Amino acid sequence: MNGGQVREIIQGEHGQAIYCADIGSVPNGRFGWARSDADEAGIERHRGGAEIVEMVDAVAEDLTAGRAVALGFECPLFVPVPTQALRLGKARRGEQDRAWSAGAGAAALATGLVEVAWILAEMRRHCPSTKAHLDWSSFADAGSGLFLWEAFVSGSAKAGTHVDEAAIAVSTFRDALPDPSAANAVGAERPLSLLGAALIWSGWTGDLNLLDAPCLVIRAAPPEGTDS
Repeated sequence: MNGGQVREIIQGEHGQAIYCADIGSVPNGRFGWARSDADEAGIERHRGGAEIVEMVDAVAEDLTAGRAVALGFECPLFVPVPTQALRLGKARRGEQDRAWSAGAGAAALATGLVEVAWILAEMRRHCPSTKAHLDWSSFADAGSGLFLWEAFVSGSAKAGTHVDEAAIAVSTFRDALPDPSAANAVGAERPLSLLGAALIWSGWTGDLNLLDAPCLVIRAAPPEGTDS
């Protein structure tokens, strides 16, 4: 299947929507999200703690309308469990000096663990017949459903607010079309999938193989003329 065919299948009759949730404290209003159609340049930005509910409603509306939806989360969604004990807690391949286990990454992982699970549970309640995908090829072949991915916005690619970082992630994913799997930036030895666990917990699937299935990670590049 060539790139043009992938984009045609995903867009289909009803189009494709791209979302990203930038994980942060909901009670403190630090959760933000953004949305764009795959074939449009504009990006909708949403901010504030209550917006997590509105994001679920928006995704559910797109899915109900028959659109294929790619939803990213800006937090680590899988972690390595290496065989060598002295490598436990080390960065995933491709993270460079922004390890999932240090500082902001660890905080986002802990917050994201509950927020991702809550979002998936609510979306399952809204759209019980929708199929979730971690594999781009199966999503492309289906031409519908929910594709889940990890956004990686770090260093000089970061923005001033959660909502702006979500918008950067949406733009980066859109730029990676028609085949974002070719832009995957992060891998891990013996991955433990927090996303897979959340999908099982929230009732999307009973497939235990998802517990060690990594997801696609799209890393935002810093703006041109900025040192990384």
